[in-house]
Amino acid sequence: MTLKTYVPEGETPQACQIGASLEVLANTISARRSAGEESYTYRLLTGDIDMVLKKLMEEAGEVALAAKDVNVQVVGACDSSAYDAAIDHLRYEAGDVVYHLLVVLERFGISIDEFAAEMNSRMRDDEISLHEGMVRLQPQHVNRGK
Repeated sequence: MTLKTYVPEGETPQACQIGASLEVLANTISARRSAGEESYTYRLLTGDIDMVLKKLMEEAGEVALAAKDVNVQVVGACDSSAYDAAIDHLRYEAGDVVYHLLVVLERFGISIDEFAAEMNSRMRDDEISLHEGMVRLQPQHVNRGK
Protein backbone atom coordinates (compact mmCIF):
# COMPACT_ATOMS: atom_id res chain seq x y z
CA MET A 1 0.00 0.00 0.00
CA THR A 2 1.09 3.56 -0.60
CA LEU A 3 0.29 6.65 1.40
CA LYS A 4 -2.54 7.36 -1.05
CA THR A 5 -4.31 4.01 -0.61
CA TYR A 6 -5.97 2.13 2.23
CA VAL A 7 -8.08 -0.88 3.06
CA PRO A 8 -11.00 -0.05 5.37
CA GLU A 9 -10.48 -1.05 8.99
CA GLY A 10 -11.61 -4.58 9.70
CA GLU A 11 -11.23 -5.73 6.09
CA THR A 12 -8.53 -8.09 4.87
CA PRO A 13 -6.53 -6.83 1.91
CA GLN A 14 -6.60 -8.91 -1.26
CA ALA A 15 -3.35 -10.68 -2.07
CA CYS A 16 -3.30 -8.93 -5.43
CA GLN A 17 -5.10 -5.59 -5.52
CA ILE A 18 -4.88 -5.03 -9.29
CA GLY A 19 -6.11 -8.53 -10.08
CA ALA A 20 -9.07 -8.21 -7.73
CA SER A 21 -9.94 -4.73 -9.04
CA LEU A 22 -9.70 -5.72 -12.71
CA GLU A 23 -11.78 -8.84 -12.12
CA VAL A 24 -14.56 -6.91 -10.39
CA LEU A 25 -14.49 -4.20 -13.08
CA ALA A 26 -14.57 -6.79 -15.89
CA ASN A 27 -17.51 -8.56 -14.25
CA THR A 28 -19.36 -5.27 -13.82
CA ILE A 29 -18.77 -4.38 -17.47
CA SER A 30 -19.99 -7.81 -18.55
CA ALA A 31 -23.14 -7.44 -16.45
CA ARG A 32 -23.91 -4.12 -18.18
CA ARG A 33 -24.73 -6.05 -21.39
CA SER A 34 -28.27 -6.33 -20.03
CA ALA A 35 -28.49 -2.91 -18.39
CA GLY A 36 -30.32 -1.03 -21.14
CA GLU A 37 -29.79 2.22 -23.00
CA GLU A 38 -29.55 4.29 -19.82
CA SER A 39 -26.18 2.67 -19.11
CA TYR A 40 -23.11 4.29 -20.69
CA THR A 41 -21.32 0.93 -20.64
CA TYR A 42 -24.25 -0.79 -22.35
CA ARG A 43 -24.14 1.79 -25.12
CA LEU A 44 -20.38 1.26 -25.53
CA LEU A 45 -20.88 -2.52 -25.67
CA THR A 46 -23.76 -2.52 -28.12
CA GLY A 47 -23.56 0.72 -30.08
CA ASP A 48 -21.46 1.79 -33.01
CA ILE A 49 -17.95 0.37 -32.60
CA ASP A 50 -16.43 3.74 -33.44
CA MET A 51 -17.93 5.19 -30.25
CA VAL A 52 -15.88 2.99 -27.92
CA LEU A 53 -12.77 3.01 -30.12
CA LYS A 54 -12.72 6.81 -30.31
CA LYS A 55 -13.16 6.96 -26.55
CA LEU A 56 -10.29 4.52 -25.97
CA MET A 57 -8.01 6.54 -28.24
CA GLU A 58 -9.05 9.81 -26.61
CA GLU A 59 -8.32 8.46 -23.15
CA ALA A 60 -4.94 7.05 -24.26
CA GLY A 61 -4.05 10.52 -25.55
CA GLU A 62 -5.08 12.02 -22.22
CA VAL A 63 -2.75 9.59 -20.42
CA ALA A 64 0.11 10.73 -22.64
CA LEU A 65 -0.66 14.38 -21.92
CA ALA A 66 -0.98 13.73 -18.19
CA ALA A 67 2.38 11.92 -18.21
CA LYS A 68 3.92 14.94 -19.93
CA ASP A 69 2.46 17.13 -17.16
CA VAL A 70 4.11 14.92 -14.53
CA ASN A 71 7.39 15.16 -16.41
CA VAL A 72 7.14 18.96 -16.46
CA GLN A 73 6.73 18.88 -12.67
CA VAL A 74 9.81 16.65 -12.30
CA VAL A 75 12.01 18.63 -14.70
CA GLY A 76 10.82 21.94 -13.32
CA ALA A 77 11.34 20.81 -9.71
CA CYS A 78 7.99 22.35 -8.80
CA ASP A 79 6.42 22.12 -5.39
CA SER A 80 5.23 18.75 -4.14
CA SER A 81 1.53 19.66 -4.21
CA ALA A 82 1.70 20.38 -7.96
CA TYR A 83 3.57 17.11 -8.50
CA ASP A 84 1.00 15.19 -6.43
CA ALA A 85 -1.85 16.76 -8.40
CA ALA A 86 -0.19 15.81 -11.68
CA ILE A 87 0.32 12.22 -10.48
CA ASP A 88 -3.32 12.03 -9.34
CA HIS A 89 -4.46 13.24 -12.76
CA LEU A 90 -2.27 10.66 -14.54
CA ARG A 91 -3.70 7.88 -12.36
CA TYR A 92 -7.26 9.07 -13.10
CA GLU A 93 -6.68 9.10 -16.86
CA ALA A 94 -5.00 5.67 -16.71
CA GLY A 95 -8.16 4.38 -15.03
CA ASP A 96 -10.22 5.68 -17.95
CA VAL A 97 -7.96 3.86 -20.44
CA VAL A 98 -8.23 0.59 -18.53
CA TYR A 99 -12.03 0.88 -18.27
CA HIS A 100 -12.45 1.56 -21.99
CA LEU A 101 -9.96 -1.17 -22.91
CA LEU A 102 -11.91 -3.68 -20.81
CA VAL A 103 -15.11 -2.59 -22.56
CA VAL A 104 -13.49 -3.27 -25.95
CA LEU A 105 -12.29 -6.68 -24.78
CA GLU A 106 -15.73 -7.57 -23.41
CA ARG A 107 -17.40 -6.41 -26.59
CA PHE A 108 -15.39 -8.98 -28.53
CA GLY A 109 -15.69 -11.76 -25.96
CA ILE A 110 -12.14 -11.64 -24.61
CA SER A 111 -12.32 -12.59 -20.94
CA ILE A 112 -10.17 -11.04 -18.25
CA ASP A 113 -8.42 -14.42 -17.83
CA GLU A 114 -7.67 -14.60 -21.54
CA PHE A 115 -6.28 -11.08 -21.38
CA ALA A 116 -4.17 -12.07 -18.35
CA ALA A 117 -2.85 -15.05 -20.32
CA GLU A 118 -1.88 -12.68 -23.13
CA MET A 119 0.03 -10.49 -20.71
CA ASN A 120 1.67 -13.55 -19.15
CA SER A 121 2.74 -14.80 -22.58
CA ARG A 122 4.97 -11.75 -22.84
CA MET A 123 7.15 -13.01 -20.01
CA ARG A 124 10.05 -15.40 -20.42
CA ASP A 125 9.49 -18.97 -19.21
CA ASP A 126 11.94 -18.49 -16.34
CA GLU A 127 9.99 -15.42 -15.18
CA ILE A 128 6.56 -16.99 -15.37
CA SER A 129 7.73 -20.21 -13.69
CA LEU A 130 8.40 -18.17 -10.53
CA HIS A 131 4.63 -17.74 -10.09
CA GLU A 132 2.74 -21.00 -9.83
CA GLY A 133 -0.74 -21.18 -11.29
CA MET A 134 -0.50 -18.31 -13.75
CA VAL A 135 -2.81 -18.71 -16.73
CA ARG A 136 -1.19 -19.11 -20.14
CA LEU A 137 -2.33 -19.01 -23.76
CA GLN A 138 -2.40 -22.18 -25.79
CA PRO A 139 0.63 -22.00 -28.15
CA GLN A 140 -1.54 -21.80 -31.29
CA HIS A 141 -3.11 -18.58 -29.93
CA VAL A 142 0.12 -16.73 -29.17
CA ASN A 143 0.40 -13.91 -31.70
CA ARG A 144 3.58 -11.87 -31.89
CA GLY A 145 2.40 -8.93 -33.98
CA LYS A 146 1.14 -11.00 -36.89
